[in-house]
Amino acid sequence: MMTSQSGLFDVAVIGGGVVGCAVARRFALDGARVLLLERASDILSGASKANSALLHTGFDAPPGSLELACMQAGYREYCEIRERMNLPLLETGAMVVAWSEADLARLDSIEAQARANGVDDVRLMEPAEVLAREPHLATSLRGALLVPGEHVIDPWSAPLAYLKQAVAHGAEVLCNAEVLSGRLDAGLWTLETPRGAVRARIVINCAGLFGDEVETRLLGRSDFIIMPRKGQFVVFDKAASALLTTILLPVPNERTKGVVLARTIFGNVLVGPTAEEQLDRTRADVRQEALRDLVAKAVAMVPGLADMPVTAIYAGLRPATEKKEYRVSAKPELRWITIGGIRSTGLTAALGIARHAASLHAGFDDAGFRPVNDPVWPHMPNLAEHGRRDWQADGHGEIVCHCELVTRREIEQALEGPLAAGDVGGLKRRTRAGMGRCQGFYCQARIAALTEGKFAEPLAVEKADD
Repeated sequence: MMTSQSGLFDVAVIGGGVVGCAVARRFALDGARVLLLERASDILSGASKANSALLHTGFDAPPGSLELACMQAGYREYCEIRERMNLPLLETGAMVVAWSEADLARLDSIEAQARANGVDDVRLMEPAEVLAREPHLATSLRGALLVPGEHVIDPWSAPLAYLKQAVAHGAEVLCNAEVLSGRLDAGLWTLETPRGAVRARIVINCAGLFGDEVETRLLGRSDFIIMPRKGQFVVFDKAASALLTTILLPVPNERTKGVVLARTIFGNVLVGPTAEEQLDRTRADVRQEALRDLVAKAVAMVPGLADMPVTAIYAGLRPATEKKEYRVSAKPELRWITIGGIRSTGLTAALGIARHAASLHAGFDDAGFRPVNDPVWPHMPNLAEHGRRDWQADGHGEIVCHCELVTRREIEQALEGPLAAGDVGGLKRRTRAGMGRCQGFYCQARIAALTEGKFAEPLAVEKADD
């Protein structure tokens, strides 16, 4: 990913996660000249690389909160634009399942909160109806609340599409460009990065796990403290999808929404996340004890999962803060907007957060951009298991990754263009190569050959002894 890095930008977005990509898109469509700065070698390399990929209705969000407003605005906009961008939607619905009498007693209040939040299609279900819908569930359940509007989406194609649309309208992207320092002089920001200095009229901090550090470096202080929260996940083999169609949500507590069991857009079944506080902002190690606990919880809900192999395990970090709510604010006198503390709902809320950021900027004294009249709509390759894939089309070339049926054409296309994959992780997120049953054991050498010379850190392949 490269940029001309020339001239003066209207908006500099710090952070290439899902929120940063959505914000870049919104301001580009509004007519601003946008620069997105990402500290890693590819976008979506921080908190956004590991999430549960759910599209939330906001039924359980705090009533009247900014989080609720942004989630519901983001949900609506995703549904409005997804077909034009070829972004998938797996319509599953969700059930908040009560596994104890204490849980059952709380379903009424969760239903009332959902209706207060404008989610009116929820309804309570008796155990027999729940089991009729999901016959593989454990019969020990006490009841459930059905939330029909909760669905599953592709967690990476969506933000990539947002940024592609931004780039199509003049936005530029600079990776390996951690913001080290900056200064505001005569209403203009100069930001220093390892790739050189850039200038912008407005800075929008979408730095996620490093949001408070960016605030401190550039403003001298931060109004929030990032407290990384690790979430571990277990991914069951694709055969497990025959055991479940509906997202299973737990009755939440004050600290966490709890462990979710759901299908993925890629045909697997996922359980997680855990919620573990830690200080490290970059490493999210997996712990066998926690993973065994996740598998046990999944099997307790769907006993048939006991016979299903695990395809993958992974962990991610969420940019939690000392408060539960989003940490969003504007400082017009400093030409600055903060978007911090965006946790598990960020994928759904991103488009809504971007619109909110634009509304905050409308209060600045130079808020006059000329919106794009006829936007370009990038068409994303489909990776969803329930849609038509590239391997089913003519001329795709060899199948490189047989577990996920990834074609050579898909890999080559992901390595081209202004938003080409910047590292192996970026290639995986764009194609799913190496993310299947064998986790790259059989295709790693071929992927290394196809990506030779493309990445600063090439894919390492162990050679067998002679």
